[in-house]
Amino acid sequence: MEITVSKENYDAALFDLDGVLTATAKLHAFAWKQMFDDYLRQREDAGGPEYREFTVESDYKLYVDGKPRYDGVASFLASRDIKLPWGNPDDNPTLETVCGLGNRKNILINQLIEERGVDLLPGSLEFVNFLRGLGIRTGVVSSSKNCQAILQAAGIEDLFDTRIDGVVAAERGIPGKPRPDTFLEAAKELEADPARSIVIEDAIAGVQAGKSGGFGLVIGIEHDGQAEALRSNGADIAVQDLRELIA
Repeated sequence: MEITVSKENYDAALFDLDGVLTATAKLHAFAWKQMFDDYLRQREDAGGPEYREFTVESDYKLYVDGKPRYDGVASFLASRDIKLPWGNPDDNPTLETVCGLGNRKNILINQLIEERGVDLLPGSLEFVNFLRGLGIRTGVVSSSKNCQAILQAAGIEDLFDTRIDGVVAAERGIPGKPRPDTFLEAAKELEADPARSIVIEDAIAGVQAGKSGGFGLVIGIEHDGQAEALRSNGADIAVQDLRELIA
């Protein structure tokens, strides 16, 4: 599929954060794996089923990646027939609830980001500037509740005209990915028709959201050879680097 990105075709572009603008996707995957593996071992030690590891290749990409934190916890637990109370967002991370486990993961990812910092994906940054040079409005749509802090730490917050993240979605009661609602909210804030807007994602849940929302172009960023999975779930095109789309 040949893609031409121009102001004639598009008015807005909506970027995911982790793995699209920043090279933090692997940190998130590592934090999820550590949290779930620790929890699954804890269940075995307490007389539960035999430990079976959480895998990045299948479990993370299928059940967790791109979704709001607690939805990701619930999705993976359901895949293992584990039923826990939902709890509350302020649950202590030691509690055996969906929110408690999600809060454990959040502690781990914040520790990793503090230790290793936040690296930008240069090609994505070039693409953002290319779009803005064309007069195409830009926004960030992320499930992360740490999104604004990461944008500020990376020094790129002012490159985006709107931000719909985990904090904003919770405040407004907007369902997260794979539902399209967060992307549709961002398009609305940018006064852009979804059919004339671009979604840029690296997660299956994200491209599913872009497809079901009727967006004019859904771009998947390929990591670790998942181009076909992105295309089969809604991406119109999959690229390794957004520089490929700069005319």
